[in-house]
Amino acid sequence: MIRPANTPASPSCAPAEAALDVALWKGASPEASRPARRIKVIGPPKFSLGMISLGLRTLVQYSDLVYTLSVFRLYVRYKQSLLGWAWAVLQPLALMGIYTIIFSHVTTVKTGGSPYPIFVFSALLPWIFFSSSIGNAVHGLVTYPSLLTKMYFPREIIPLSYLAAGAADFCIASIILVGLMLHYRVPITWNLLWGIPILIILGGFAAAVALLFSALHVRFRDVGLAMPFFLQIWMFAVPVVYSVQSVPVRFRKLYLLDPVAGLIENFRRVVVFGEAPDIAALALALAMTIVGLAIAYGYFKSTEAVMADLI
Repeated sequence: MIRPANTPASPSCAPAEAALDVALWKGASPEASRPARRIKVIGPPKFSLGMISLGLRTLVQYSDLVYTLSVFRLYVRYKQSLLGWAWAVLQPLALMGIYTIIFSHVTTVKTGGSPYPIFVFSALLPWIFFSSSIGNAVHGLVTYPSLLTKMYFPREIIPLSYLAAGAADFCIASIILVGLMLHYRVPITWNLLWGIPILIILGGFAAAVALLFSALHVRFRDVGLAMPFFLQIWMFAVPVVYSVQSVPVRFRKLYLLDPVAGLIENFRRVVVFGEAPDIAALALALAMTIVGLAIAYGYFKSTEAVMADLI
């Protein structure tokens, strides 16, 4: 389109129209004369601190969904169950009885003078919370594919809801631990309060492992098949049925590099023996938990965009 010579042009559009006239005069098409549009490619976010910060802020906004799904986990787990919440107590009690028979009558374990039932039960509680939360959370994303393909919400809510349900089971089973302490006349000291930060750190490390392996499980289903075997081996690599004192001194520092080993031993130490925790082991576990959470959460968020396609 060429403007008649006697038609005045407005000052704002004169340069653009003049450029178009020149382009037409040279034989170029109108589309070629227009400036190129910016193209934005939408894909998985890159790993960065900003991405982690944004994900955490979004997760806080969906805190009500975390609560709803956590309650739903507990409801589904004990739905149509005759014993109901008693199952949260029966598992550690049954394991305590088996290990007591084996390690008290068949062989002996150094317990520091503590009765073996409470010695092993005080370590079974945090371990079952850790292992059951991870074992269930790894399968969470592939168990409910419709949630990922039909609506948006932060995907990490699914594995984290299993941790919240595991924490509820831990609180119920703790009633038995209190009963054992009263039965064996274990003195209760102020050091018992150290159990709260120890469990928080253990929960943070469990969240890191759950986020990492649940994201990997979406791509590689072998992760879910190998997880029970992996957790079974891990149990005998931490001081649940034995104490750290049973580990040779030359291997003890290497042994305590596993944050779960240090946390379970410290939990037993503050609850059963009433002693202050090993601050060095606790600080190491905290540092590894923070680093592990950052790496696992960053990887989870970087793969979140393609989870619905893979499932």
